[in-house]
Amino acid sequence: MATKVTDVFSHWPDYFDADMRALIAGNRSPFDLPGLVMARSTEDSKAINRINGSVVIIAGAGMCTGGRIKHHLVRNITRPESTVLFVGYQAEGTLGRQIVDGAHVVRVLGESLPVKARVERISGFSGHADRDELLRWARCLKAKPRRAFVVHGEPATADAFGATLRSQLGWDAVVPSPEQSVDLA
Repeated sequence: MATKVTDVFSHWPDYFDADMRALIAGNRSPFDLPGLVMARSTEDSKAINRINGSVVIIAGAGMCTGGRIKHHLVRNITRPESTVLFVGYQAEGTLGRQIVDGAHVVRVLGESLPVKARVERISGFSGHADRDELLRWARCLKAKPRRAFVVHGEPATADAFGATLRSQLGWDAVVPSPEQSVDLA
């Protein structure tokens, strides 16, 4: 998926900011890095695990719950010389969250693996809108919805956002729990 998104970026330069346009005007591209290889197939991805020496694997597998990243975790999470770096949010109950929260052993592809790799985080790179951005969007709607369902985020955060929609915008905002059935009428 990441390689396809990179392709999309390269085809829509009108949406780049001024710094990116200046790079491109100078015949430089942020996608042309020395040594950067896009793993476009499963075979390309598996080949990474056969490289001896230092490798940086950039994967957009979100919460580590699916995709090729699991194979890279199996290969590297037990290695003290490896670092697993998270730059996005890891939801409760996901493998990524277990790793970020300091689990000593994780289950990946049916194997229980000791976490020996260094685990690091960089916050602030989420592609999701935050509370203020969502409220700005909601205020732009010409007519308020009959009902809004807040289904994303940790339970306490979703509850708080639902309360904000109700108090600030007068919306009928519902935050369903997983075990709750909701009347859509």
